Amino acid sequence: MKLSVIGCGYLGAVHASAMASIGHDVVGIDVDALKIEKLSTGKSPFFEPGLDELLSEGLATGRLRFSTEMSDAADATVHFIGVGTPQVAGKDNADLRYVYAAIESLLTVLKPDDLVVGKSTVPVGTAAELAVKIRPSGARLLWNPEFLREGFAVQDTLRPDRVVYGVESARENAPEVAKLDDVYAPVLAGGMRRLVMNLPTAELVKVSANAFLATKISFINAMAEISEVVGADVTQLADAIGADDRIGRKFLNAGIGFGGGCLPKDIRAFAARAGELGVGDAVGFLREVDQINLRRRQRVVDLVVQSQGGDVTGEKVAVLGLAFKPNSDDVRDSPAVDVASKLSLLGASVTATDPEAIENSRRLLPGVEFVPGPADAVVDARVVVVATEWKLFKDFEPPQVAKEEERLVIDARNCLRAETWTSAGWKYVALGKSA
Repeated sequence: MKLSVIGCGYLGAVHASAMASIGHDVVGIDVDALKIEKLSTGKSPFFEPGLDELLSEGLATGRLRFSTEMSDAADATVHFIGVGTPQVAGKDNADLRYVYAAIESLLTVLKPDDLVVGKSTVPVGTAAELAVKIRPSGARLLWNPEFLREGFAVQDTLRPDRVVYGVESARENAPEVAKLDDVYAPVLAGGMRRLVMNLPTAELVKVSANAFLATKISFINAMAEISEVVGADVTQLADAIGADDRIGRKFLNAGIGFGGGCLPKDIRAFAARAGELGVGDAVGFLREVDQINLRRRQRVVDLVVQSQGGDVTGEKVAVLGLAFKPNSDDVRDSPAVDVASKLSLLGASVTATDPEAIENSRRLLPGVEFVPGPADAVVDARVVVVATEWKLFKDFEPPQVAKEEERLVIDARNCLRAETWTSAGWKYVALGKSA
């Protein structure tokens, strides 16, 4: 089938490459000429394991190409919308201008019986408005939310745990359902669960899933705050409650909290939209979820400052990790970047490293020194903060130091082997454990 993917950022580039890999002819459209130029050479503008290989394969077969011209999507019969919906500056609401711009541009090439498939994360009610906009063209709208995890996006596109179709009629036998089934036939053949529902339910699936995950993370971080006061071990606590299959152990890792381009802005936009609908109290707890998450970042900063007698001016602090999670170069709303920034503003001499996210961090951290790896970062550092749980940092063998030097490592992700550091002479502190 001939497909177009409008928006070639993280979501769109992965989706276009994956669809080409299962046999479709795909054109990716984006207004960013530099991004299109890079993708056209088989190189992703961001780090995502396996994506460069998928890009190169698609380009080599001729099934994948990229363009800045919407006219190149005219031959496609299925058009995926994968543009970003960032947070509005100074507000909690989602910025939908890119979604509406994509639809307006797409209307110039839409044909009767084309299918427009929304994948962007949008506030509930958006899809219904877009369906009205495209109806005069004779095309149909279907909402197909994405559930990609950064670092596993290729796998999650080709082998998802569920596929959701939001359809105006909510009918299994709707023609748009059959058409999208044809697109996803190789994926569905693997026995993936397909759920058909109405448009607002499909829109809510993504934001409510993210709200639940954010709540689970913030819950265990709230328990970490209590554990630090009473002398409990939050990791053992998580193991114990996570053994209950009604709760589960996933997303119960206490630490510096969540970040990235999805969870923080999605829970804020969800709460803002609920307020617009007059049901803001229903998700009022999300405000506290957000606040707990932000408090964990400040807790790390406070621990560093306390360890230096209340003043970090001129003290060298090493921050290991800048991406919001391992296997990614994404620094959007990254807790690690936030901690490094705050320590630098307090006068500390901050040295940072990350396997993939240094270049993306330079603009955000003008006062920070960047070094290639952990061995370079910890030299002469009074405090080391492990802020992203890269395997490189978990396996790092710290240099031997004299105990009287009183050098400290703060395990902000609860990912280190404490004995590895303490046996090398370091004082070890972890979030959610008595300090």
